Amino acid sequence: MRKVKSKSLPHRLRAMLNQQKPGEVKKALEHVHPSEAAEALMQLPRYQLMSALTQVAIRDQAEIFSFLPLEVQVEVISELTQRDVVRLVTHLSHDERADLVAELPDALKEAIIHKLDLREQEDIRKLEAYEEGEIGAIMTSDFAALDPNLTVEQAIDSLRRRAADSETIYYAYVLDPNRHLLGVITLKRLITTPSDRRIADIMTRDPIVLHTRDPQEEAVRVLQRTDLIALPVLDREDRMVGIVTYDDIQDVAEEESTEDFHRMGGTGGDGTVNLSLANPFQLIRMRLPWLMVLVFVNLFSGAGIAFYEATIEAVVALVFFLPLLIASGGNAGSQSATLMVRAIAIGDVQPRDWFRLLRREFLTSLIMGVMMGVLIAAIGVFRADQGVAVVVAATMISIVMVGSLIGMLLPFILNRLKMDPATASAPLVTSLCDIAGVLIYFAIATAYLSERIPAAA
Repeated sequence: MRKVKSKSLPHRLRAMLNQQKPGEVKKALEHVHPSEAAEALMQLPRYQLMSALTQVAIRDQAEIFSFLPLEVQVEVISELTQRDVVRLVTHLSHDERADLVAELPDALKEAIIHKLDLREQEDIRKLEAYEEGEIGAIMTSDFAALDPNLTVEQAIDSLRRRAADSETIYYAYVLDPNRHLLGVITLKRLITTPSDRRIADIMTRDPIVLHTRDPQEEAVRVLQRTDLIALPVLDREDRMVGIVTYDDIQDVAEEESTEDFHRMGGTGGDGTVNLSLANPFQLIRMRLPWLMVLVFVNLFSGAGIAFYEATIEAVVALVFFLPLLIASGGNAGSQSATLMVRAIAIGDVQPRDWFRLLRREFLTSLIMGVMMGVLIAAIGVFRADQGVAVVVAATMISIVMVGSLIGMLLPFILNRLKMDPATASAPLVTSLCDIAGVLIYFAIATAYLSERIPAAA
């Protein structure tokens, strides 16, 4: 099969559509992976995207459609007739279908659901019943199930008949008549086992399972630990109701990482906004609240400077080192917070570890502070005098330690308060370190250089 270079595909499609060559459009889209086809279509105007998408067979159309961003899927659906929508939705996987239908206006959603067959209606209703963030919301009921009394030959015949309707047949799940999970068997095991062996004799018992109400992050952790490509999902009665596959879990991991990056960047975003499609008002809504909060937080830095105005007037050279010292404390805090948030997110660190990590961070930050303090002391002697050098060196050691400890402890505190540790964003940590740095700097300067400050101060 010839592969069209993805970089040239949008230009080729645009030319073919302008020249009204639907056959060539169909051929071009069918000769690339659906994800590449979707990426190319996203670079076309909406009317050309619609025109190109409708040129391919409905099954290929559904595969390409599934790789479009959800907001674009909704736009496409709104331009189709109900009959075409039903055909398209029917060919989507169960979890993708449920995600799409959940985003449609109520009237259109109900009209589409009522045109689906009863089994598909029930499937959508079940998936809709789960809360966002639960494993049940991302699972699919398209999985391969086997009877434990089948022979290997019978099991392979069964999988062959059902392969087109299953999300994956690499794993087949062995169920009893009440749909309780007895075991799992891989396709590799099936095709390498004598055909007369019973499934019950060769299946892997007690497989790793998830539950519908588990948080989606649990699926990410289990996948990372086991390297499986699909995990069975049980309901409250321990009946198997679906699976979550590697690609679904990777999507969750990406969303979680994006959300954490947004929060750590102080944007307040949840990862659902596509920056290439977002308008200025969406970006303002993401970014302005944190900026407004941090404006008021940083007022404390200004108040601290104002409080020590007499010290600054007496030793003007202190101002030269202020940005350098404050930035060092903020940078140390941001580093520490980033490492801790990531460690908590992937499970490397547990809340009970806080004291052990606090002792380690204290020693680490002390060593770093001393090394940075020696460097800035040399600059202090060159730029001002020995007294100022002592002040800036002591301040550097102190604020690096304080900043590091703030950055390490804040994620633990937020986690204890049932808040997302990623809320310990770089701007928040930096602002807190700025306040601490100003107070520490001028407190040390006032105490050590007191003889230079007028008595009235």
